[in-house]
Amino acid sequence: QLQLVESGGGLVQPGGSLRLSCAASGFTLDYYAIAWFRQAPGKEREGVCYINSSGGTNHYANSVKGRFTISRDNAKNTVYLQMRSLKPEDTAVYYCAATREQSFWNWLNTNKYDFWGQGTQVTVSS
Repeated sequence: QLQLVESGGGLVQPGGSLRLSCAASGFTLDYYAIAWFRQAPGKEREGVCYINSSGGTNHYANSVKGRFTISRDNAKNTVYLQMRSLKPEDTAVYYCAATREQSFWNWLNTNKYDFWGQGTQVTVSS
């Protein structure tokens, strides 16, 4: 089946770190841009970050700049989200999404994404 497989979520204390992984199953990510979104209960889905197909262009939401890093390893068919200095407000279900569309300026448009991961829960709490 063609899907994105996420892993790495869990419970961490404030100030801690987690690394999320998003691996493609059944297709290659070489030509796909990837974005991470998150959604907390009762809140709108929020764009977190974006990386283009080559890894040369990244975008981050202001709320995570300087703390989160998106990267990719096309040889492993995987995209990563390294999260540092985690805050309680980072608590959410995190989703990765893939698109073959090449532009980056509209990365927050959820309609451009062809595949979505199942979501992984990140909880930041004492």
